[in-house]
Parts: sequence; C-alpha cells; structure tokens
Amino acid sequence: MHPERDLGAAETREYSRDADLVNTWRFAHEPALTDRAATLAALGDKRATPADKFRRPAPGHRAGTGGFALVELMIVVSILGVLAAIGFPIYSSMHQRARVAKAYGDARSMVGAVTLYASHNGSLPVALASLTQSSQNELGQTAGPFLVAVPASPSGWGAYSYTTATDGTYTISASGDGTTVRLP
Repeated sequence: MHPERDLGAAETREYSRDADLVNTWRFAHEPALTDRAATLAALGDKRATPADKFRRPAPGHRAGTGGFALVELMIVVSILGVLAAIGFPIYSSMHQRARVAKAYGDARSMVGAVTLYASHNGSLPVALASLTQSSQNELGQTAGPFLVAVPASPSGWGAYSYTTATDGTYTISASGDGTTVRLP
C-alpha cells in the first residue's frame, strides 16, 4: 500500500485484486509522481533528489563523494614510475646506438669516396678535405668532388680522423660513447 495515504475500501480491493491497476490509478491521479526520483522522494527516500535522479553510491563508497581514493592514485603513480624506470635506459641506449650507426655510415661513405679518389688519381688523398674538391689525374681527366662535404661526427664524438700508412693503406676512425669506429 501507499505509505502516505489511506486507500478507501474500494481502492483497497482494487489494489489487492491487481497491483498494476493501482499503480496506473496512482500515476494517473498524481502526475507529479511520474518521475522515479520524485516518487522516491515523496515516499521518504532521502537519497533520491531531482538533482541526482538515479545516482546510487557504489558499494564501498559514501554517497556524495567523487574522484579517486588516495590508494588508487598511489598505485597509478607507482605503475608509471616502474614504466619510466624500464623505458628510460632503453631510450638512452637507443640514442647511443643511433650515434654509433651514424658514425659507421659516415665512415663507410668516406671509405667509398677515398676508394674512388684513389682509383681516379692512382694515390690516396692527403686529407679528407681533398675529397671535397675536383682533382685531375695524370691523364688530364678531371673528376670530383668525391664528397660534397666531410660529414660532421655525431654529437659527443671526436672529429673523424684519416691516417695513411706507407704500405698504401688508410684508416678512417672516430671515437665516442665508449666505442671506436675504425674502417677499413
């Protein structure tokens, strides 16, 4: 039965005969109570107000509190810290490997230029700067430049060095990040 009003005898019989008819009668005669939150408020349910119609607190939470608990935030921060601790060394070693790869690639291109220079001129260049200029061989043929510019070494590395030996061999090298690249 409706707690706030006393139904008459005819209405009680109607209620006991078919509860749906009573609900139909009640909602037809009380249009203000058609809203669920308003109905619950009229019945004395303090949790239901028109401002928060169907909001119920989740199990373990108090009504009216929102946001995250301190423990939840601490767990998220600790997970982010673990991920950063794993990711930072990988990230920094990736930069180091990239610098080594750049030095190796630059040295390979300079070896190719020295080989072309030696093939054209019949002798090794005196310095790496000789590769950036045209040269004329003993037959009067002009070739070059064999390099547009001597590449800059990777950041934190020393400049590329070029040394020749008396037996007709040469070495191009650079050092940095605890590594030495030496070709050929």
